[in-house]
Amino acid sequence: MSDAPTRVLVAPQRWERWVLNFRGRHGATALTVVDASLQGVAEDGSSFAARLPFAASYAGLPDAAAFAAQAAPPDDWGVLLVRKGGFAVARLAGGRTLASKVGQRHVQGRTKAGGQSQQRFARRRDNQARQAFEAAADHAARLLGDLAGPVVTGGDHTAVAEVLADPRLSRLEQVGPWLPVPDPRRGVLEGAVADAGKLVVEVRNADVPDA
Repeated sequence: MSDAPTRVLVAPQRWERWVLNFRGRHGATALTVVDASLQGVAEDGSSFAARLPFAASYAGLPDAAAFAAQAAPPDDWGVLLVRKGGFAVARLAGGRTLASKVGQRHVQGRTKAGGQSQQRFARRRDNQARQAFEAAADHAARLLGDLAGPVVTGGDHTAVAEVLADPRLSRLEQVGPWLPVPDPRRGVLEGAVADAGKLVVEVRNADVPDA
């Protein structure tokens, strides 16, 4: 069996079909509940481990339908996406977006110039990035500062860490899945909101012997 699992995100309404397809590819699959996740092991040795979104634990029956039914989003939660080129913030109640903000900031790319020119360029680029992160933190504090539930993050790890270092955001509960999005735009934010509510599934396919 391959050592490295493949991670996929599956919408709760597609989960039962996903499990049926897994069984169709790999044979009879026994379901168990282990470590707050739903796990399956097929007769060919392939397996999966599925976790609920928003770091929720599962302690129900080893059943696909029962598992998917526990994937409802919280009553109060948020999404924060940050890259050097922009940010996106959303506050949600269940599946409804209450407020959101998307912003772009110009941060210059790298230069091939050397010496003092390169140093000036690097300082200017760092200042632009810092201003972008400060703007993202301002809007995140406005929309998420009193958030009661979790926040799902994505974009660039360093950029998100810079924004969350703002004291106004210190109480936020950051949960997975991490969303590796491009520069945030309105469509990117909408896709991230959808992905945040999906089941996180790690799949290990059994090695197939050579014929």
